[in-house]
Amino acid sequence: MTSIQPRTQRKRAANAPLHVKRLLASSHLSAELHDKAKGRLPRALPVRKGDTVRVMRGGFRGREGKVVSVDRVHGTVVVEGITIEKVDEKKVARPLHASNLLIIRMDDTDAWRRRKLEEKSK
Repeated sequence: MTSIQPRTQRKRAANAPLHVKRLLASSHLSAELHDKAKGRLPRALPVRKGDTVRVMRGGFRGREGKVVSVDRVHGTVVVEGITIEKVDEKKVARPLHASNLLIIRMDDTDAWRRRKLEEKSK
């Protein structure tokens, strides 16, 4: 961001195009993944469906689960097993912001991610 004003940063994040919002929905990699890649991957990557993540902030801190869906527009992630109970006693998935998550295991179906991890570990 080019501005230091919080209101301008929030406005640019809210009005950003989807290809930029994809990058805003990123989470840090665990120390094991980062060491395994030995600098081939950045510190944070966009979260994808199928990744295994750990919640680092909030009431669900410490819980782990698989990513069920990612909402790029709002930058939120739905994690398997993390639900809240509504007033009518229905259990619904609780969306979590991607910045509050830590990627523990990446989905292996993405060729680019797999290649980046395996190239350096050989």
